[in-house]
Amino acid sequence: MGKLDGKVAVVTGASRGIGRAIVVLLAKEGAQVAINYNNDIAGAQEVADEIAAFGGTAMLAQADVSDSDQARAMIKKVAETWGRLDVLVNNAGITRDKSMRKLTDDDWMTVLTTNLNSVYWCTSAAMPIMIEQKYGRVINLSSYVGQAGNFGQANYAASKGGIIAFTKTAAIELAKYNITVNALAPGFTLTDMLSKVAESVQDQIKSKIPMGRFGMPEEMAKAVLFLAADADYITGQQINVNGGVFM
Repeated sequence: MGKLDGKVAVVTGASRGIGRAIVVLLAKEGAQVAINYNNDIAGAQEVADEIAAFGGTAMLAQADVSDSDQARAMIKKVAETWGRLDVLVNNAGITRDKSMRKLTDDDWMTVLTTNLNSVYWCTSAAMPIMIEQKYGRVINLSSYVGQAGNFGQANYAASKGGIIAFTKTAAIELAKYNITVNALAPGFTLTDMLSKVAESVQDQIKSKIPMGRFGMPEEMAKAVLFLAADADYITGQQINVNGGVFM
């Protein structure tokens, strides 16, 4: 038996990186999973095929979650298809890194809308479904950058810091309905984005991490599984999975 047998989960931005690792692990633990993606249908289908190969159940859920109508329609469709929604993982996120002297209004708004507004759009859509069930687990992907800041990431830091603040308020409001809301704050994680950084820069980053290495997407997924399956009395918290880079 899996820890999430009988549960339905949605993971946004699940066609690659951390989102992919999360949705695969939730499926391995028995959840029926919706793989949200925006443009990467090939990547999303690859994830669905991987899940089908070990006997899991998945559906593709295309939506640009930075668009309120698309995000809410996607959540509604998943709940209507499978009759419930138990776990929402707000993972979708982008970067537009520039120093503030070079940052444009579009750079600012695109990151805030994709990273922060999408969390609200999806959570607000899932909320009435979970309230009616008297059960729900919402996990929001923040970042250590939202806690400590980082040069060239004013927009990203603001979005990820906002996620932490939103998480705390949502947790207070939803606790009485047996809905927990928590944030995961990964450190530097070895995804496609980080692998493209020059090796010399990677070495500089690793020198600042007490554990001396990058995190793996699968390690982030394990923390999400804990919050989804085993953390019944934990809400409004931020779980740092960062190798000690921020304490």
